[in-house]
Formats: sequence, C-alpha cells, structure tokens
Amino acid sequence: MYGLLSRSLGRGLLRAAGRRCWGCSARPLPGRVGGLELDAVVSPHRVVPRGRGPGLLPLLAALAWFSRPAAQEEEEEQPGAGGAATEDAADEAEAEIIQLLKRAKLSIMKDEPEEAELILHDALRLAYQSDNKKAITYTYDLMANLAFIRGQLENAEQLFKATMSYLLGGGMKQEDNAIIEISLKLASVYAAQNRQEFALAGYEFCISTLEEKIEREEELSEDIMSVEEKANTHLLLGMCLDACARYLLFSKQSSQAQRMYERALQISQEIQGERHPQTIVLMSDLATTLDAQGHFDEAYIYMQRASDLAREINHPELHMVLSNLAAILIHRERYTQAKEIYQEALKQAELKKDEVSVQHIREELAELSRKSRPLT
Repeated sequence: MYGLLSRSLGRGLLRAAGRRCWGCSARPLPGRVGGLELDAVVSPHRVVPRGRGPGLLPLLAALAWFSRPAAQEEEEEQPGAGGAATEDAADEAEAEIIQLLKRAKLSIMKDEPEEAELILHDALRLAYQSDNKKAITYTYDLMANLAFIRGQLENAEQLFKATMSYLLGGGMKQEDNAIIEISLKLASVYAAQNRQEFALAGYEFCISTLEEKIEREEELSEDIMSVEEKANTHLLLGMCLDACARYLLFSKQSSQAQRMYERALQISQEIQGERHPQTIVLMSDLATTLDAQGHFDEAYIYMQRASDLAREINHPELHMVLSNLAAILIHRERYTQAKEIYQEALKQAELKKDEVSVQHIREELAELSRKSRPLT
C-alpha cells in the first residue's frame, strides 16, 4: 500500500511497491461473521517522499470472514425454550457487531482513522460480552491493520500477536496460511521499526514454512486438496518473497533481493498470468533491483516489457512504471528517449492526481534538462 522513493535505489526510480493484492486469494482468518464478507481496507498507490527511510513497508492484509462457532450451530439445530432465547440474543449481538465492523470499514475508506478506531473498540467490547471468539479475533486483526496504517507500530505488533494467540489457542496449526499471513505482517512491522534481526527471521519463517508445506501438498489429490487451495498457498509464498525482497532491497542487499523477486515473479506469472497487475509490478520491481546493481541492459528488458503490458491493460500505476523506465534509460544514457517517457509518465500521473509522483517526475525532467544542456 505504500510505494517507496529512495535515492539508495538509484536516482529517478519510483518504487511501485504498495499494491500487493496477489489475487486476494490468501486470506488470514477463515470464516465469516454472520455471512458478511468484510474485505481488507487499505489505501493503495501511496508513495513516501524520497529520503525518509523505509517508512511503512507494505502491509499484506487480505482480511477474512467468520462463521459462528460450531457449538453454537449445534444449538441452532435443536434449540430448547431457553436455547432459543440465548440464540436470539447471540444473533442480535452478532448483527450489531457486523454493523459496527461495516461502519469501521467505511470510516477507513473515508480516511477517518480516529472514528474507525472508536468503532472497532465498541465492536471488540461487544464481541467479548457475547463471547464471539471469531469476532474477537477478526476485530483484533482489523485493529492491528489500522494501527499499522497509522504508523502506530508498537500497538500494531501487540494486536497482531493477540490475533495470533487467539488463533493458536483455538487449535489452528502454526503452518496454517492464516498464521503465516499474520507472521508476515509482524515481519513488516519489525522491518518498519528497523529491527532487522526480527524482520529477517520473520520472513525466513514464513518462506521456509510455506516451502515445506507446498512440498508436502504437491502430491495430494484434488479430492484431498483442491487446485485453488494449492494455488492460494503458492500465492502466499509469492507475497512473502515479495515483501522480503523489498526489505532486502532497502537494506542494500540487492543480489539477495533479486533472487526473491525472480521467484515471486515466476509464481505470479504461472498462477495469475503475465498480464495480471501484480505480475507487471513484480517485473518493475525486479528491474529496479537489477538497476540498483548496475545491470542496466537487463533491467531495461524487464522494465520495457512491464511498461508495454502496463499500457495494454491501463495499469493503475502506469505512471510509476513509465517513470522507472525513464530512469533506466537515463542510466543507459538515452536522454532523448528518457525525456519522452517522463513526459508520458507526467501526463498519466496528472490524470491519476498523484501529486507526489507529479512532483518527482518534474524534478527528474528538470535534472534531465540540466544534463542535456550543452556545455559553454
């Protein structure tokens, strides 16, 4: 959800790192609250101004759905007189929780985080009162995501840990995709706090656990595990590789980041296809990594392909991909072509009303003009 502009990645490179949907297939918390689908709410396409350090690394928050506990469902099948009254009260409480969560979602979409936080506290209080454990877990997870978005990293850490504790306490296995996603969120928190040892350990746990899981599940027949379930686990591995690669790139470990990006790109191409927006972003990010190592010709091949595909599908971050292409052209000393691409990127950024990118591209054009000016 956050892009990154950084001089450490080479002048002119606009990191298009915030749009991590990965097909929205891997979901951290299984089930529903009263059948209501509650999607993750984050603000895409943000960039952090150059020179601020890592900022908030992208939060991979594909939130989930809940169902009422199985014990409650059993009560519904054969309710007694007292059971019916209890069931009605539980249904009423659940309906109120759902409304509160919908209001919180709307507040986040309207960029009203303080209001959303107050509403989520009300939802959590009611979830505790009605002993709806899955609603408690969901609300904690949503509160953690909100805290992360707001930059309240210590609070986000504790809330993600509380969410994981509830899931593990409910019998969920450590290798479950839900636990892996929350572990990935925690690693992102540690990365944003510059706690390198914890961040890398978190990424390594997620990647190695998923690799072992995929290897075990590879030979399972479809009647045991569906193709979609297997694909979801692969996509989650791609998300983990992607997140780790971005952190390694920021940490100036470009060769390690390159290997991660190559694997993430392969997963995205195989499962989502070359024209998928995520695949295009990964091509751009891999090109950025190659450019950071001085491999300008190889970087150009990937970025040129990414920009061609981005144009074909009218990618929401076309202007960022084009800006990256122009920067690589400058590194290859193709100044005239770079200027044309920057001008195209500027038009796209203005159409998207991305003021940070507009300012960045104008600065690069001004710098390019100075470079192209003949010496007197």
